[in-house]
Amino acid sequence: MPDETPAASPLGRLLGAIRRLLRQDHIKLSILSVIIGVAAAIGAILFREAIEVFQLIFLGFEGDRVASLSASQPWWRILLAPTLGGVLIGLLIQYVMPGGVTRGVPDVIEASALRGGRIGVRGGLGSAVLCAMSIGSGASVGREGPAVHLGATVASWLSRRFGLGRSSVRVLLGCGVASAVSASFNAPMAGAFFALEVVIGHYGLQAFAPIVVASVLGAIVSRMHFGDFPAFVVPDAIEMSVFEYPAFILLGLCSAAVAVIFVRSVDWAEWGATRFAMPRFVRTGAAGLAIGLIALLFPEILGVGYEATDRATQAQYGFWMLVALLVAKMAATAIALGGGFPGGVFSPALFLGAMLGGAFGIVAEMPFPQHAAGAGAYTLIGMAAVSAGVLGAPISTVLMLFEMTGDYQITIAAMVAVALSSLVTRQVLGHSYFTWQLAKRGLSIKGGHEVGILQDIKVRSLLRTDQETVGPDDDILELRAHLLKAPQAELFVVQDRKLLGILTLADLGSAAFEGEVATAPTARQAMRTPPPFLSAEDDLEAAVKLFSQIEEGLLPVVEDRRSMRLIGCLHERDVMRAYNKALIRLRAEEHGEKVTD
Repeated sequence: MPDETPAASPLGRLLGAIRRLLRQDHIKLSILSVIIGVAAAIGAILFREAIEVFQLIFLGFEGDRVASLSASQPWWRILLAPTLGGVLIGLLIQYVMPGGVTRGVPDVIEASALRGGRIGVRGGLGSAVLCAMSIGSGASVGREGPAVHLGATVASWLSRRFGLGRSSVRVLLGCGVASAVSASFNAPMAGAFFALEVVIGHYGLQAFAPIVVASVLGAIVSRMHFGDFPAFVVPDAIEMSVFEYPAFILLGLCSAAVAVIFVRSVDWAEWGATRFAMPRFVRTGAAGLAIGLIALLFPEILGVGYEATDRATQAQYGFWMLVALLVAKMAATAIALGGGFPGGVFSPALFLGAMLGGAFGIVAEMPFPQHAAGAGAYTLIGMAAVSAGVLGAPISTVLMLFEMTGDYQITIAAMVAVALSSLVTRQVLGHSYFTWQLAKRGLSIKGGHEVGILQDIKVRSLLRTDQETVGPDDDILELRAHLLKAPQAELFVVQDRKLLGILTLADLGSAAFEGEVATAPTARQAMRTPPPFLSAEDDLEAAVKLFSQIEEGLLPVVEDRRSMRLIGCLHERDVMRAYNKALIRLRAEEHGEKVTD
């Protein structure tokens, strides 16, 4: 009887089909975008709850109405809360945090552009706890940046568990960022475009769909917990006149000035703090004391300051109070960030924009009050314009304003101010706040994703062994014979397999072609030393830099820098070929195209 293979059961066929589907990267990406969208939103919610816990411990109350509730506390508590918080945070950063630093949005951008989306879990969770403590103790910093980094940490951890490629990991990083922003502001469109605009850096099809899904889920989870409310109280029935557009243009320019001064003030405060040799906890404690002194006069500056922002949108402050709060908040935030308090800049930028816009609106409506939109409208536009200048995210801030107001007129007016603010700020500073932070570390994300490709490829993978080697005592006749066979007319001088130098036609000069053997130099006399070389574990970024410096097409490769044992060579053309191939693959993945070798 012939053998018969029993047919698989319907359940077996279904499970087999599911297993085959789960092996495909785009299916993994879709499933993980849902998981990360929910997880990052839960992380943002837990982060806000942690702020409430620390606020209760340090300031003695819970809730966003910090300015009002501070009035019921004794003056010494308002003074001591940020001071003691600063001392404790300084100690924890110095002795507990990996590398003695906390992380934020610039680190997410760096991870996306240069490190393949890799973020350390310990550093990410530790930074979230310290940022919650910072805000809860009254430091004048933002909560959205830490929530973004926490969401990205969750995404990075999950994506690494599934062995996804570099491009997919970056997309999932964007999913975590989008969900965190969406959950923080109840603004799914702004969350998605912030991730695409600031973190991913492109709008490819493969990135767009998962990030939108994660952002929407972030908003849904946030609404289930906090309710479906806008992030800020928005004035009703705003009427705008076409004659106000010159005022919106001027507000955009003023917003750029505030954004530039704000970024510079943080730099100045950081420079001033580092001028004095003191332990970290003393520096953060002194910064907390300064914040407490400012808060005795202006408690509105404590924490994220959203109560004062809401009051400004409702036109509850007079002109001079708005100006005073603008100056006080800028000083308090610069002292906090410069002094070492961890936290974000989104909330302070919104606060500064609200105060600027409110003050500007009071002046703008004086000539023709019957045709003016009102100070509340200018407050919203100022919030968008200053935030766009600071964050370098004009599209996201415009969308956020539209989601808050649902008003086309005010959104179009904000587009004018945002465009000018972003353009002028970038021209003056050359950076957003985030890329400025990276530039201070010596990092540039211009072409960052391409640099990341180079960093992922090791020299060992492109190693060749077609080099010609000579001994240090070889004479000109031997050198001439080897040069005829050498790639790129370049010889490596080796003794006991150890690289001593390199030798080219230019190094030999006229002796390469003519002259007496007795008077011609030996390899040791003509070689170039110390030789330019690469180690096997160097990446192609290091190779490209070295090739550009020596302007030659061949480099020796050693096993390691200690032994200097020659193991092969690297051709510049192989580096360019590998780079172009990887770049084509990345571009195809970003646009959801099938990649073939």
